[in-house]
Amino acid sequence: MSHPRREIDALIHSPVRFSLLAALRNLEDVDFRFLADLLEVSDSTLSQALTALADAGLVTVRKEASGRRTRTWVGITDAGRAAFARHLATLQAIIDAGAATERTPE
Repeated sequence: MSHPRREIDALIHSPVRFSLLAALRNLEDVDFRFLADLLEVSDSTLSQALTALADAGLVTVRKEASGRRTRTWVGITDAGRAAFARHLATLQAIIDAGAATERTPE
């Protein structure tokens, strides 16, 4: 049996992408600015994370005209929810594997 760390999704495991999916899984479509402020990241960092996740089909990104500006809305896909749930299960399996090796005091 191999260690559960081999199942970690490297795409999701990035701190910004992980935080992004964690926020989106409990929200409807969210404004780009709200996400950048929530995650405390620059626009370019958020944009790069969104591009990677959108390319993998884990999030949707849509632009909408709002007066003279364009607003960007972000949502998680069903595939994104499933991938995030698998990632959380993998992290729990790693924790559980570590707990199984704890020594009891003699």
